[in-house]
Amino acid sequence: MAPISCASSRRSSGWSCSTGSANERAVTFGPELALAPAMSEALKRWLDSERSTRDRSDHTITAYQGDLLAFLAFIGQHRGEPALPGNLADLDQTDMRAFAASERARGFGARSLARRLSAVRSFIRWLSDREGFEASKVLNSRGPRYTRSLPRPLAPAQARNLLDMAAEGHETPWVAARDLAVLTLLYGSGLRISEALNLNGRDWPFPEALLIRGKGGRERQVPVLPVARRAIEDYLALCPWPRLADEALFRGVRGGRVGANIIASAMRLARERLGLPQTATPHALRHSFATHLLAAGGDLRTIQELLGHASLSTTQVYTGVDDAHLLAVYRAAHPRA
Repeated sequence: MAPISCASSRRSSGWSCSTGSANERAVTFGPELALAPAMSEALKRWLDSERSTRDRSDHTITAYQGDLLAFLAFIGQHRGEPALPGNLADLDQTDMRAFAASERARGFGARSLARRLSAVRSFIRWLSDREGFEASKVLNSRGPRYTRSLPRPLAPAQARNLLDMAAEGHETPWVAARDLAVLTLLYGSGLRISEALNLNGRDWPFPEALLIRGKGGRERQVPVLPVARRAIEDYLALCPWPRLADEALFRGVRGGRVGANIIASAMRLARERLGLPQTATPHALRHSFATHLLAAGGDLRTIQELLGHASLSTTQVYTGVDDAHLLAVYRAAHPRA
């Protein structure tokens, strides 16, 4: 069987591969890699399993696919033979370390590399259960350690000033009202920007608790503050497009669903006028929602439910933000401390 020929690229997921074997006809799995049919089928089945049984989001599935395509391409080049389910049984920690070193050389940071290796181990574990081989050598390999960065929320006054500035950020009144409504909803309810922009006309008027379908298809109910309702009412009163059940609630200037990049641009203009850092993004409003709620006495379990986090450990990062803020205030008041 002819070996796979691979070339790396920093601009894509990293690899372009082909095989010259006539006996083992390769099939293309995405634009970056030609896989043998058995491996292509195994990878597709694993991704389907992750999506259906572990409720992974489409974004996560896409990331996992890129992770495995890069790994399988590297293994084909590194070992001089096509990556097939059977010969993956021979992998060991040396192969994993070689792959990690290759990814670091291509510029992968510790956090991205840790996720990529985790996806590989998960696939190998799944494959070993079905193929009946021992995978402990691969599964015992460890990813790089990294320090998880803390979210960077806005101070309450900064968030209020930013919303005020967003209301003045566009010369077209209804567009300014739309930007303000979206950003107020992010800050007031802790939504992801995709969750806010995916709302349709049928969702309005909002009930007391709005049902949101978030990452991995997880559903949660979030409160909608009166100030957010008023902002949306003002926007709808000015919007030139009719509110239709199956159409976007938040419209672009041509009537379609407004893009996240448009809201991010409005946020950028507002923060530049206020002299706020580049970390003041739409997602920072979600961080601000959680941090300010925690500072006001909210408990972690409640905040976890409102944010739609699958794990409490994800929510616990906000306790570090609150502690860091208190320490900064203390040091400002006591410079010698």
